[in-house]
Amino acid sequence: MTDGNEPSAAPEGACPKPELCALDSVLPGVSVRIKQLNGSTEVTARLREMGFCEEQRIRLLMKHTNIICQVCNARLGISSQLAKTIMVEQIPAPGSKPKPT
Repeated sequence: MTDGNEPSAAPEGACPKPELCALDSVLPGVSVRIKQLNGSTEVTARLREMGFCEEQRIRLLMKHTNIICQVCNARLGISSQLAKTIMVEQIPAPGSKPKPT
């Protein structure tokens, strides 16, 4: 499910590939969209049941031992290890110009 390119050492909060990164590398306060769930069938099914679905918008609220996210107007906590399996893209801030492609 990955392209074989493991993330290299990047500054805290920065994604090696800005268009897609693991949820655990996002800074608190940032809104993201889930693009891909990596892991066992059982784990990804449970994440989807909790609201961590592909194309779902979430906001990372706190990042310590666990990751606290706002998902569907609820605050949910997951482990940092589990957050590494959730690939996300950053949602542009309102009023910002889209990146040229």
